[in-house]
Amino acid sequence: MTAQALFQPFNLGQLSLSSRVVMAPMTRSFSPGGVPNSKVVEYYRRRSAAGVGLIITEGTTVGHKAANGYPNVPRFYGEDALAGWKKVVDAVHAEGGKIVPQLWHVGNVRKLGTEPDATVPGYGPSEKQKNGEVVVHGMSHEDIREVIAAFAQAAADAKRIGMDGVELHGAHGYLIDQFFWKGSNQRSDEYGGDLAQRSRFAIELIKAVRAAVGPDFPIILRFSQWKQQDYSARLVQTPQALEAFLKPLSEAGVDIFHCSTRRFWEPEFEGSELNLAGWTRKLTGKPTITVGSVGLDGEFLQFMVNTDKVAQPAKLEGLLERLNNQEFDLVAVGRALLVDPDWALKVREGREEQILPFSREALMSLV
Repeated sequence: MTAQALFQPFNLGQLSLSSRVVMAPMTRSFSPGGVPNSKVVEYYRRRSAAGVGLIITEGTTVGHKAANGYPNVPRFYGEDALAGWKKVVDAVHAEGGKIVPQLWHVGNVRKLGTEPDATVPGYGPSEKQKNGEVVVHGMSHEDIREVIAAFAQAAADAKRIGMDGVELHGAHGYLIDQFFWKGSNQRSDEYGGDLAQRSRFAIELIKAVRAAVGPDFPIILRFSQWKQQDYSARLVQTPQALEAFLKPLSEAGVDIFHCSTRRFWEPEFEGSELNLAGWTRKLTGKPTITVGSVGLDGEFLQFMVNTDKVAQPAKLEGLLERLNNQEFDLVAVGRALLVDPDWALKVREGREEQILPFSREALMSLV
């Protein structure tokens, strides 16, 4: 099976992509002061030039005092940072690519001492204390309104500087996801309770973003079953429960679901070979992005600390077969594309043997 399925155009409203290859969002921490610089511009430009249809940027923090959790992460607020992102947008567009920022609030993952204000603790659905000290601030209704407004403003700014859409980071145990989970959301008000009620924060946030950008600006939602702390975690256990979870999010304004899994080839539920992206597309009718160890080699899997005996590299043929069967619409490539900016071009030209293997050194710089 040839790789041509990856290089067919994709169209959704005003979003027209030259290929089905998506660059997955990957935190790089190479933006001192939160401002993307010339190295960041070149980093994204190179991948667009090599045939990546859609760039989803590394996580960019929205304009809330507790949004950031890590050093040198780029901001998506403030004219200096937005001017830096405008240069990225222009460079990607010049190569025929499209780009969306991943809008991010880390929530209760944030630690005291984190930039930009070291005195601000993490914010989350529920308060947490340690040794009598508040380490996570339980969000009030006013806090919720402020965070939602920050996401809406970031989305409006994305549209203003020429981005092609936005992705909302609702996965991996960060703020939006923290509201979904009973373990992190112990609220007794309208934002807590069963999963439908715990989804209220995300639904209101999506609606606010939609109102800020209008009806035609693409909104992507990244969500996951697993968490960074627990790869076996499951938010829902059945297709029926997944449908009940996704339908209100879809109706609120999500155009594309980015379905984060560790391994794209693993089925999501018993009795079907569909992965999470396959089920999401089937249940919502919306386009989906699959992701999870696409193009990774054995050397990378040995590097990872959370691998197991079934974590073997998957052949690209299996991915192409699923894409040809319209199980999902787009394919996000992460670490493989981080290491080799020409990954897409080499796959398209049948030069897989020339793809650069994973190396730890590649993580230490922007190439």
